[in-house]
Amino acid sequence: MHTHTTFGVKWLVILALFWGGLVTTTTLTPTTVAHATTVYVTRTGKHYFYQRHDRGLNRAKKVYAVSLAEAKRRGLTLSATEKAPAKRRTPKRRTVKRVKRRTVKRVTRPRATTKQTPTYRVRVVNHNNPGFSKATLSTKHGAWQRYGNLDGYNRATVANALLNRKLMPKGQREALYVNPTAWHNKKIKTGWLYNRCHLIGYQLTGQNNNLKNLITGTRQLNDPGMTTYENRVAAYLKASPKHYVRYRVTPVFKGHELLARGVKMQMQSVGSNKIRYNVYLPNTQSGMRLDYATGYSKVAA
Repeated sequence: MHTHTTFGVKWLVILALFWGGLVTTTTLTPTTVAHATTVYVTRTGKHYFYQRHDRGLNRAKKVYAVSLAEAKRRGLTLSATEKAPAKRRTPKRRTVKRVKRRTVKRVTRPRATTKQTPTYRVRVVNHNNPGFSKATLSTKHGAWQRYGNLDGYNRATVANALLNRKLMPKGQREALYVNPTAWHNKKIKTGWLYNRCHLIGYQLTGQNNNLKNLITGTRQLNDPGMTTYENRVAAYLKASPKHYVRYRVTPVFKGHELLARGVKMQMQSVGSNKIRYNVYLPNTQSGMRLDYATGYSKVAA
């Protein structure tokens, strides 16, 4: 009796494996996975959202970007106001018959002039010579980072570092929630007017919600402005553990103003000139007039 039972169980297992092999599995495409990596949540909400501007978030005072895994770990569920991203289907190509057309003589007309979008301009200082002393370029004590104290108006002052691959973060970045001076953000035609700008980019040191390392900066100042130079430095550091870059970023305030007029970025690779910059990046946004005393803004006339 025991032998027959064992035989029957084996057949059930084989049949289960056979029918399990016939079940179709759905594989998420890289595009779907990338889209679902980051979701948006509120501090006390019970749901997460794939779209930052979903109507379910309209009344939220603060919205945080977290990973999908983190949202599920907290027990959050997908909001009923939107659906999870679905796998895209490639449309079938239709066969179109080619029809011969009569040759028509084209008449050349003058092209209408189009209004071009103003470009973001960076000013080179001292022929790109950052002017660091030999003592501060020494790698004897390894990589380091220092941030100046806030001034009497709670404004960030200066950030210094000797960057190396060891300082670069390995974990996932958390959402920014602290507000630097002059933080009066709003939506404009191109998106959000302001970003919380790190003096030393997060990808270089892992510093995030540190008010000594944050200022209110326009989207243009952050990207393409500061991000352009941060990406160059990051690529250089990742290329070798022996690479070091002396780095200093100073926000430029005028008088008692709470919104910086711009930032001065100085950087120099140690032992080479692969990285060598001394530039001033203005804190401006095309089409907007900024009140640097307060951070409030309006559309330029």
